[in-house]
Amino acid sequence: MSLEIYLDLFSQPCRSVYIFAKKNNIQFDYKKISLFEGYQYSEEYGKINLLRKAPAIKDGDFFLAESVAIMLYLAEKFHTPDHWYPADLQKRARVNEYLSWQHSAIRIHGSKMLWFKLLIPKALGVEIPKEKMDNAVEDLNASLNLFEEKFLQDRPFVVGDQISLADLVAIVEIMQPVGAGMDVFENRPKLKAWKDRVRAEIGAELFDEAHQAILYAQEAVKTMDPKKMEHFKPKILRYFLS
Repeated sequence: MSLEIYLDLFSQPCRSVYIFAKKNNIQFDYKKISLFEGYQYSEEYGKINLLRKAPAIKDGDFFLAESVAIMLYLAEKFHTPDHWYPADLQKRARVNEYLSWQHSAIRIHGSKMLWFKLLIPKALGVEIPKEKMDNAVEDLNASLNLFEEKFLQDRPFVVGDQISLADLVAIVEIMQPVGAGMDVFENRPKLKAWKDRVRAEIGAELFDEAHQAILYAQEAVKTMDPKKMEHFKPKILRYFLS
C-alpha cells in the first residue's frame, strides 16, 4: 500500500512535511485538503486523524498525526541523510531543543500575525484591537530575536554547517507572517542570510512551490467564502482574542 499524506500547504507543519518528503524523494500519495473549508471536521477525516489537524499520514494500516512525529517516522523508515536528524548525541539534542521550544514561541507568534493581519479581519470580518496587534508584533520580534541569538548564533544552520529538521521547521513558521504582508526579514540581515541558505539547500523550486499558497494568501483571502468558516469562527476568535 502507498503512503498517503494529508496536507494543506497554507499550514506551516504541512509545508515542512511536504518539503521533507519531496526533498528526500519519498514517494507518497498527496491528499490535498482544505482546513479553511473545515475538511478536518468531516467524518471521513476523523477516521484518519481524530485530532482533527493536519498533516496526517496513512501508511498501510498505520495512522500518524503531528508534523514532527511524522518527519521523524519518515526519517527512520526511509533512512534519510543523517544531517536532517543527526545520530551525533549533541547535534540531535540541539535539534530536539529547537523542536521542543518552537511550539510555544515562533509557531504561535508567527501564526498569530497571519490571523491578526489577514484572516480574521478579511475573512471573518472582525477587527483586531490595536493593543492586541501591538503585543503580537512584540511577541513575534522577541521570538525572532531568540532564534537568532540562541539557536542560530553565528552558524550557517541551527546545528552547524548542514541543514536539519530544526531549520526546516523554523523556516516554514517564519514564512507565515510574510503571507500577511509582514516582511520579517527586513532589517534582519542574519535571518535573511539564513533563509537564503535554507532555500538553497531545499532547492529554490521546491521551496517556492511549497510556499506558493501562503505567499498568495492576500489574493486568496479575497475569494474565500466566509460561510464555510462560520462553523469554526467562534473557536478561532476565542483562541486568538479571548
